[in-house]
Amino acid sequence: MPGQPGAHLRSAQADGATADAYDGPADPDPARGLEAIPNAEPTPGSKLLDELRFQIAQFVIPPSFEALDAITLWVAATQLQPAWQHAPRLAVVGPAKRCGKSRLLDVLTETVHEPMLTINTTPAAIFRSINEAEPPTLLVDEADTIFGPKVAEKNEETRGLLNAGHQRGRYVTRVVGNDHTPHKFATFAMAAIAGIGDLPDTVMDRSVVIRMRRRAEGEKVKPFRSRRDIPALHELRDRIRAWALPLLEEAASLEPDMPVEDRAADTLEPLVIVADLAGGSWPRLARVACARMVVAEVAAEEDHPSGARILADIRRAFFARPAVPCKPSSWPADRVPGCVPTPTTGPSRLRLRSPRRHPGPGRGTRSQTRHRPQSILCPHRPASGPGDTASPWRPDPAPGLHCAALSRLCRPRPSARGLARPHPRHLHHLCPDRGGRRLRLS
Repeated sequence: MPGQPGAHLRSAQADGATADAYDGPADPDPARGLEAIPNAEPTPGSKLLDELRFQIAQFVIPPSFEALDAITLWVAATQLQPAWQHAPRLAVVGPAKRCGKSRLLDVLTETVHEPMLTINTTPAAIFRSINEAEPPTLLVDEADTIFGPKVAEKNEETRGLLNAGHQRGRYVTRVVGNDHTPHKFATFAMAAIAGIGDLPDTVMDRSVVIRMRRRAEGEKVKPFRSRRDIPALHELRDRIRAWALPLLEEAASLEPDMPVEDRAADTLEPLVIVADLAGGSWPRLARVACARMVVAEVAAEEDHPSGARILADIRRAFFARPAVPCKPSSWPADRVPGCVPTPTTGPSRLRLRSPRRHPGPGRGTRSQTRHRPQSILCPHRPASGPGDTASPWRPDPAPGLHCAALSRLCRPRPSARGLARPHPRHLHHLCPDRGGRRLRLS
């Protein structure tokens, strides 16, 4: 609907295009209802976004069509940074070299607004280069040399700067001049960060994550040549800016319906607003990309269990035996139905200890000691019986106690004689195909 971007979504939702309540098993496609959103009336911006998407696809092969749509909308959103409350990061990560990360950054450099390459740049130089009224677009390549395990502690200030710049109104205070007058420097600016391996969790949580991969056999891209390709990309960038600038006030006032919540909604909102302003098929494509990419990141976190994930697995194990008030430390994992082995990535230093010890000869953990932390980190729990009025609980895509999570908890503890080895009779309890260690929650 011209002049009212996103108004066409309300009629689709009123007709039941999207489900508000959970009923039955989880839908494998999180964007199933969003596919029914009708096209809006196209504007000149719709054709510009189509042309930008085509140009990007010539030089790189993104991991999915949704990722290509997200990159296109992110580039266009850099032209309207004064309108945004949050500045989404574009995390371009890959498992190894030669995945197209640097090539994508080459294309972004010629299409985003006011690119600022931060190659070996200090945090002080970065925030002194940010203009609050018209912020640049930060481009960080080879981020693994900044956030890698050997140098991450030396670059905590850079990580803090990237985190603070995600939200408007976060400043860095420094003293300047001979009289040491305190001065506030703005940090708000959109940023694209490319590197091998995942970025720090706090940066990934504020990012549109693009997980690049190497080209398969038969996939071809156009070589990027500066003399030939840069003029065409600059001309397209200037046309996008000419279309976007008159819509600055309108973009700042829009509050679109988002298919995701919390920080993901804050991060992806600028992309959806740009899509609503452009019209055509872009409002639907933007929401489908948001829903599927957020779910894909949740699935990626399943392969790398965090402390909250392990707590959720243990909670599920407790509810499998609700009648037992205390679980012993030697409680085996094979008593939980549906134990599904999952991949793990090396050892973890995580240790989980029970806040109370069961009185008597044995040790264990009481059911009462887990309610508070689990109610915070894992708010939904299954009903323990027909009369229980527990909150709704959605079944996990991979039900059962995850052996990968348990293997992180069950590492042998060091002793006075060195690293204690597990007794052979406990090995069959956990992950019989990979071996395991004794579960101890005390």
